[in-house]
Amino acid sequence: MFPKVIQIGDFFLPTYGLLVAIAFLAALWVISRLARRARLNPDAVTNLGIYCALAGLAGAKLFMFLFDWETYARNPGEIFSLTTIQAGGVFQGGLIAALLTAIWYMRHRKLPVLVTADVFAPGIALGHAIGRLGCFSAGCCWGARCDLPWAVTFTNPDAHELTGVPLNVSLHPTQLYEAFAEAIIFIVLYRRFGRAHRSGSILGLYLILYSTVRFAVEFVRFHEQALPFGGPFSITQWIALALLCVGIWLVSRKSPQTIPAAP
Repeated sequence: MFPKVIQIGDFFLPTYGLLVAIAFLAALWVISRLARRARLNPDAVTNLGIYCALAGLAGAKLFMFLFDWETYARNPGEIFSLTTIQAGGVFQGGLIAALLTAIWYMRHRKLPVLVTADVFAPGIALGHAIGRLGCFSAGCCWGARCDLPWAVTFTNPDAHELTGVPLNVSLHPTQLYEAFAEAIIFIVLYRRFGRAHRSGSILGLYLILYSTVRFAVEFVRFHEQALPFGGPFSITQWIALALLCVGIWLVSRKSPQTIPAAP
């Protein structure tokens, strides 16, 4: 809708980038606050958040390349184009890369893995909710055509030039679907964190809720690539199913460690 906040000559401040920066700061604030409640080292947790953000950006871009490797193989110069740099990438790829980085760092700093992951889960949900507003502003991650009353129509030529979103076509506002769902997930997780819970259960609940939302939203998102295995599900949906299983295991596992309710 509004892909550029300001523009001076050829330079412009992208709305997506601004909202992603706000999302990161908001998530880091929540994580730092919950780290103190969980009696973790706030400096170590803050550094972990920064490392995870960098790994998440790299992972999201990597998965974007893998999912559309034929396009980038035909046009390798697109890898370093402005459009590719400004694209958000694949969220699950960023999540997986961030999780792997987090596990390595937590072991290195001797942070309790599941307790620290629980601290991060609400912050990730809040950051993702704000980030999806950035997607909506830029026009990326657009939905399939629809004629519903809440359909959105992109008309800004800059949005089409930057992301390829079709103009003057009624589309599912998939970015807003996820933003709204992630905001609700954040509230649920934040409140649940304040009550006694087993270590790993907050992360597990996040994986269950978000994977369910993403699996459903994928049915109304636009897909440039053919669905894999000749089936009805996208690669993202298969990843969502795998993360859902991990979430169910984390929530249902018997853990002797119970985190007391936050003061």
